[in-house]
Amino acid sequence: MNSEITGKIIVVGDNIDTDQIYPGCYLALTDPKEIGSHCLSGVDVNIAANFPQGGIVVAGRNFGCGSSREHAPIALLNMGAKAVIADSFARIFFRNAVNLGLVPVICKGISQKVKEGQTLTLDFVKGVVTVQETGESYPCEALGEQAMKILAAGGIKPLMRARFAKEKAEQKAE
Repeated sequence: MNSEITGKIIVVGDNIDTDQIYPGCYLALTDPKEIGSHCLSGVDVNIAANFPQGGIVVAGRNFGCGSSREHAPIALLNMGAKAVIADSFARIFFRNAVNLGLVPVICKGISQKVKEGQTLTLDFVKGVVTVQETGESYPCEALGEQAMKILAAGGIKPLMRARFAKEKAEQKAE
């Protein structure tokens, strides 16, 4: 897994809850592309349509608060987001993001230091965010070893599938 992600950013504020990330009225949808098209519509209905593919969402404090809705990171991924960098996250959203393969990184104060449309490079192993336009770098919290394993596999389900396949192959070899 590449430890760097580079992408254009959108910036959202503090306390963006899971119902703003993926409103409950869309919960019956199953098509991933359609799910992504409604991402962050609780903040602005035009965000998903204008989101740069492979981009990064930058948020203020407490991103992902509210319900434990797994649809929120699923919608972000299907909108085209590669990562969310926030001043802080709600714990359940952070865990859901990792488990579903979306990179969540805490970088205190980042939402006040960057501007919409800039390009960031996130090195989530070293724990550094760099603004390409200015060259300024900001420290962020490095992800733990287990989170990195899950993200490298593409999420918790792919990680477990690979683990079970390996165990099954080892049992057959005995």
